[in-house]
Amino acid sequence: MKNKNFLYKGLAVAFLTGLSFSSISCNDSYLDDVQNSGSFNTDLYFQNEQQSFSALISVYDGLRKYSAGFENTVTFFNAGSDDFYSGGGNSNDGAGIQGINNYMINPNTMPASYWRDYYQGIARANLLIERVPGASMSEDLKKRYIAEAKVLRSLYYFELLRMFGNIPLILKTVKFDDDYWNVPQAKPSDVYAQIESDINAAIPDLMMAPSSGDKGRITQGTARAILGKIYLYDKKMPEAAAQFAQVNGTPGGTSQYGYKLVADYADLFKVALETDPDPNKYKFLSESILEVMHTNKGSSDWGFWGQGKDEGNSINVMVGPRSYSLQNIPNNDAPDIYSGWAFNTVTENFVSFMQGDPRLDVTVFDAKELVTEGKITYAPAFADTGYFLNKYLPTNALKSSLPGPAELNFRQNYVAIRLADTYLMEAEALGGSGARAQALLDAVRARVGLASIPVSLQAIKDERRRELAGEGHRWFDLVRWGDAPSKLAFKGFKANKNEILPIPFNELPNTALKQNPGY
Repeated sequence: MKNKNFLYKGLAVAFLTGLSFSSISCNDSYLDDVQNSGSFNTDLYFQNEQQSFSALISVYDGLRKYSAGFENTVTFFNAGSDDFYSGGGNSNDGAGIQGINNYMINPNTMPASYWRDYYQGIARANLLIERVPGASMSEDLKKRYIAEAKVLRSLYYFELLRMFGNIPLILKTVKFDDDYWNVPQAKPSDVYAQIESDINAAIPDLMMAPSSGDKGRITQGTARAILGKIYLYDKKMPEAAAQFAQVNGTPGGTSQYGYKLVADYADLFKVALETDPDPNKYKFLSESILEVMHTNKGSSDWGFWGQGKDEGNSINVMVGPRSYSLQNIPNNDAPDIYSGWAFNTVTENFVSFMQGDPRLDVTVFDAKELVTEGKITYAPAFADTGYFLNKYLPTNALKSSLPGPAELNFRQNYVAIRLADTYLMEAEALGGSGARAQALLDAVRARVGLASIPVSLQAIKDERRRELAGEGHRWFDLVRWGDAPSKLAFKGFKANKNEILPIPFNELPNTALKQNPGY
């Protein structure tokens, strides 16, 4: 007999608990200063534009799953790739991240938040889509809010598809008396069809480009980039190439949406000081298509870290070397790094692969060399190689001056999709051949001073590895290409099993859900 008192199930919790919307105090972007206001009766909400906007922001909160909290997806999937080890304090430091590093992950060690958090975002989107039509606000604004919510819902479903493969498809609010225990898993093809259709329908109602106060929100360009990526994973290559072509425009130029490769690759990963006249000058650069906002203004703290309310970037502290210290020697030019937790140590194979590439020093911090030179010391942790992920390395100069633990309040934004990424995805969708694919590959290489090489699928694969290293894409690329069994064999990856993850155990008892094969 089903016991409906067991409300610890993530899916039930996500769809049935009161939704916490946010009151907004916009500053440098719409995501700054978001304060949680607690749960309430949603039947009394969605009366006007302000309430609807607050609800929309709560849907956007799901984007921070990429880079906030200990269970952020970037460090997790970096650890599963051939470019990084899990790292951390020891082999038991984070059962999930260690489990994907050695492919011993199972339903009990699979972080439940990867399932629960995305379904919570979907639940919020469903509620907004149903309730905004009744709000007192302009019809055009209603359409825009609904369109943004549909694109976000589609993105969250896409992330669930990439991780778990076999997932429930829920497109309406779930009531307390619904039989939520028997929600079936949909065919992946049906989920793809739904989310592709939703984004296509949403695009006309979205902004072409954001105003200064709307940076970070879904635009037509953002939606097309997400749709192109979904088509790519759904193996609809002509459709993917067509969407990316609209996003990318002429390779190396400025697209219709204002996207353009930044001139200096290193700028993509810089963070301005709080005291800088423009502390946000490296946020929302011309290359950014989907960017996740982080701020120290929410004063994130341990009591709610990783629960969707924290606003700092957690990748930063996670990838920093442990017990890092500058040595007292003359003219010490080593960076002043904030001591971190030593996750995502870089593999020697990746460092060898990157030799001679101008992006190596931007991507990899060589602590080993600085120790040899007597400039720094640090405490080697688990799977230490002496190499760390430089793109998100925290420095003491970037520590927050506001209340809250410094390690939880770094301000670096995470760019989930950027133009070089969509260039290379379009070239891949074109089959790695032809003049346009060549031009797209050339533009990415020319930006860092590299000469043209003949385009091919292998050249595109290699360029993605170099260009996007450490940004959370490599594991998904290897799985999409069918290369994971060979490239990740040294870590224990098993074909026809590890391409998708186990559904967290607590989602299964007394439900219609079936565990993924092999788990």
